[in-house]
Amino acid sequence: MLDRVQGQSEGFDIIIVGGGATGLGCAVDAASRGYRILLLEQSDFAKGTSSRSTKLVHGGVRYLQQGNISLVMEALRERGIMRQNAPHLVRDLAFIVPNYDWWEAPFYGIGMKVYDMLAGKYGFGKSSILSKEETIDALPTLETEGLRGGVKYYDGQFDDARLAINLAETAAEQGATLLNYVRVVGLIKDDGIVCGVEAKDLESGAELSLRAKVVINATGAWTDGLRKMDDPSSRPLIKPSQGVHIVLDRSFLPADNAIMVPHTDDGRVLFAIPWHHTVVVGTTDTEIDDISMEPMPLEEEIEFILQHAQKYLSIDPDRKDVKSVFAGIRPLVTSGDADSTASLSRDHSLMINPSGLVTIAGGKWTTYRKMAEDTIDQAAMLAELEPRPCVTTQLSIHGSHPQAARFGTLAVYGSDAPFIESLERARPELAERFHERLPTRRSQLVFAVENEMARTVEDFLSRRTRGLLFDARAAIEAAPRVAQEMAELLERDGAWADAQVGDFQAVAKGYVLA
Repeated sequence: MLDRVQGQSEGFDIIIVGGGATGLGCAVDAASRGYRILLLEQSDFAKGTSSRSTKLVHGGVRYLQQGNISLVMEALRERGIMRQNAPHLVRDLAFIVPNYDWWEAPFYGIGMKVYDMLAGKYGFGKSSILSKEETIDALPTLETEGLRGGVKYYDGQFDDARLAINLAETAAEQGATLLNYVRVVGLIKDDGIVCGVEAKDLESGAELSLRAKVVINATGAWTDGLRKMDDPSSRPLIKPSQGVHIVLDRSFLPADNAIMVPHTDDGRVLFAIPWHHTVVVGTTDTEIDDISMEPMPLEEEIEFILQHAQKYLSIDPDRKDVKSVFAGIRPLVTSGDADSTASLSRDHSLMINPSGLVTIAGGKWTTYRKMAEDTIDQAAMLAELEPRPCVTTQLSIHGSHPQAARFGTLAVYGSDAPFIESLERARPELAERFHERLPTRRSQLVFAVENEMARTVEDFLSRRTRGLLFDARAAIEAAPRVAQEMAELLERDGAWADAQVGDFQAVAKGYVLA
């Protein structure tokens, strides 16, 4: 990829700053239209919010409650497109709303029928009202005291960081140039118009001066930083909030159905979701002032989730049962008149500064493709590029495989799984796992370094594989061996490996609940 940058002497059509869901979606869209694209990410792809979601591909039941029908319809359509284009990562999941009051079954039952109707041909399954017995059969560990029944509906689930990596690979296959660990430190302007970026390669220290016909700011929670780089007087656009999730053993929710609580004490929707071999429970909504690469869960957020989990699960989880806890920042766009972040819409906003800097903000994972389409339409017009239609509604994402489940724990690799299996056949020792409590195998490290631009131990244990989220303590214990083998693959020395272990353990401690 660095060679591609050096070889693009005439500059790029579009430079995209930000390697999360939105930026990667823009790269896929623009490259598949045939434009010359460069994407720069200051850390690793999906390092921020895009690897810390609730793992749902959904229309947004909460927005249905708010009456935002157009947003729900758009998200339901995009949900269907995601499943169509990345079937190895997106799957149907049944959700059950437990009913403890007499009015809940008719109220939520009617609401979910509206949800079905809005989904139309993109539906994932028909909703239904369940008796008490049917609800218990579907959720054996649900709290039964006072239970009247439930409402069942369908939405989608995915692996967020894996989809981000596959989007990067898709964009690269379409001709895009993408670099992680390259930070934009300034904007280049001609007569007040943005025409490129000054950047720094954080690995080599090399400084890069890169030109393009238009620059897109797709930095999520860091949106305002780049806007102020362009215009120091820019008013803040992002009103950040923090969402926290805890990860439990699958025994707390052994069924293949999820629990959805439509209204918690703080007005948010709460989910308990089977994910891989674990259960993810969340989320909170806490306004924050500081935007960090590693947001820290607050004690009250952890207690809030545990209390609600204990309220709805017959087996009460406590602190010692939490295998990992992670926090993500929602880059919500503020209009200046919202009382709380829970009431802010996840609809996206597209802005063009007088300098020509294009900013895309807001939205959610489910609508990443539509956000990218809207952004590239505007950016291409602004840059006076040859008009070309968006093709991403029918563009398969790298790894797409309709029957990926046959690959077992390698299912998230989709069509790449046979290659990883071939590595293990050639070298049987690569089938060994790094830790008894993690499914992560040595072959996956080889593949991540050689094919997925993994540059650090954290890249591998947190995003190329999900060990840090599955079991933070196990990931910490696995880190030294991962670092040693990664150093050999990257031709680094022992000092690099030691530093990597220290860096990873410093981050991973934030995922361990004391």
